[in-house]
Amino acid sequence: MADILPLPTPRLPEVLHTTVAARLRTLIVEGTLAPGAKLNERELAAMLKVSRTPLREALKLLTSEGLVEHLPNRGAVVAQLDANDVAAAFEVMAALEGLSGELACARISDAEVDEIRALQFEMLAHHARKDLSAYYRVNAKIHRAINRAARNHVLTETYDRINARLQAFRFRSNADGEKWDAAVREHDAMVVALAARDGPRLRAILIEHLNHKRDVVLAQFRAGGAQAQA
Repeated sequence: MADILPLPTPRLPEVLHTTVAARLRTLIVEGTLAPGAKLNERELAAMLKVSRTPLREALKLLTSEGLVEHLPNRGAVVAQLDANDVAAAFEVMAALEGLSGELACARISDAEVDEIRALQFEMLAHHARKDLSAYYRVNAKIHRAINRAARNHVLTETYDRINARLQAFRFRSNADGEKWDAAVREHDAMVVALAARDGPRLRAILIEHLNHKRDVVLAQFRAGGAQAQA
């Protein structure tokens, strides 16, 4: 495995296993821990400079999110979805994003719009520097902020559960520079629609945005399959 910096000491009342889970989640999303990779507790504990107790709790949390699964005779591994699973999950996610946007336009405050606009400027700066990791972290904050502004706890719970399984794919969908640029333009349109409280427009943009992500990811699956056959 690649060298990983030790985890920072968590601030109270932050629980150590949530910090460990956040670090592992990032490693999975960014592909350092690849789909299907075995999660060896001894190696991970040494890499992250933690004991096995918080590590095991972190793995339980990631298992509940669908990022980790336990296989017979292999133990914990990074969850691996096939193309059909991914297509189905993106279909649901697009509907959830669209509903989040439409409800947010009806319920969001001016202060929340300003916060999302500020995040958009920050995201654009990371895009200009081609810093994909930083870009994606802010990008995810924008989507979460729109979802939270919908003020529907059932929608949020469902959104978080499905989105956890798709984060790695959403991250990788920006690997193509042209597709990444197009996604940024779609985000600009999102902010405009949100500020105008145009619910139907924002819903349409978000659904189209997720469908574009899906198409890129499925193309990557097809390309990977062709390379494997070759």
